Amino acid sequence: MQLYLKTILLALVAVMVCKPLAAQEPASTGTTSNERYRVIITSDFPPFPVTNSDPDDVQSIVRFLLYSNEFDVEGLIVSAGTFDMVAEKKNMLAALDEYDKVDENLRKHDTKYPTADALRAITYEGKGNNNGIKIKWGCGKQPVEDIIGEDKSSEASNAIIAAADKPDPRPIWIGVWGGPREIAQAIWDVRNTRSEEELKAFISKLRVYLIACQDASHEWLMNEFPDLFIIESRKTYHGIFQSDSKEWAEKNIINNHGPLCAIYPPKAMAGPGVIEGDSPTFLHLISANRGINDPEDPTQPSWGGQYKRKEGTNHWIDGPGASTISKWKDDFQTEFKERADWCIE
Repeated sequence: MQLYLKTILLALVAVMVCKPLAAQEPASTGTTSNERYRVIITSDFPPFPVTNSDPDDVQSIVRFLLYSNEFDVEGLIVSAGTFDMVAEKKNMLAALDEYDKVDENLRKHDTKYPTADALRAITYEGKGNNNGIKIKWGCGKQPVEDIIGEDKSSEASNAIIAAADKPDPRPIWIGVWGGPREIAQAIWDVRNTRSEEELKAFISKLRVYLIACQDASHEWLMNEFPDLFIIESRKTYHGIFQSDSKEWAEKNIINNHGPLCAIYPPKAMAGPGVIEGDSPTFLHLISANRGINDPEDPTQPSWGGQYKRKEGTNHWIDGPGASTISKWKDDFQTEFKERADWCIE
């Protein structure tokens, strides 16, 4: 009798141990981070086919949307930049229309992919030459007062303030693909309407990743706010240029991979193939999700590059160079190809 009870007891233990293992869901992203990063993208996003800006923004948005399941996306901002210096939300919304045609397939691989409507609801328009603010491309071209200040707020700058004001302890990672005018305007508004302590609290919530130097607000942020967390990539981002050829992009992304991937331009200003100069602004968060780096320490190697701290500031600037991105090419391109396949499988 004792042997019989012991046998039953062992069987019950086995069931209790094995059942949770059988019930586990398979990992769909391969991420190892315990924290989802809050992300805002600000892009001088053009129409497609591209006529008034650098096509690399369209390349980058395709990759970003294929990774939107890994982030808490809190804003898609269309800012002014590059040639025409216009900010038109309709261009980003057009890209989301193509995402809308594949997102159900993507959710078969991970239910965390946001709906197109959810992303449309957080798409905002900044200000540029098309709505009253004359912005000159590049640094040192005009006084910052020409492009930020009183009566120059936008729905985009207001959205940045609202995101930072949320009772969420996590910082907001802002990838700047065009000019950072909307971030600068948000900070200007807070500085001129709140106390010094409140300004510091606001700034402490922001993590800004700047690509190149695209308007006067870039220098203003760097010079006026040494405590603002900024990664300034003037050259390191070149490491993603020509990660793969035009032929690779056509075979693995553009052709036969659904409507979203079909808008991926086969070339950009810097040449044919995979250029994506803006993608490092979120690639370092993707590699962080895989346990490779801590994005709070940009001196660590990451898919988005490796930087050195500017003494006496909370700014990180170009360090070891472009190879700190290009060396990860096989990793991030393999994943990109796999996720493009998800659009049709």
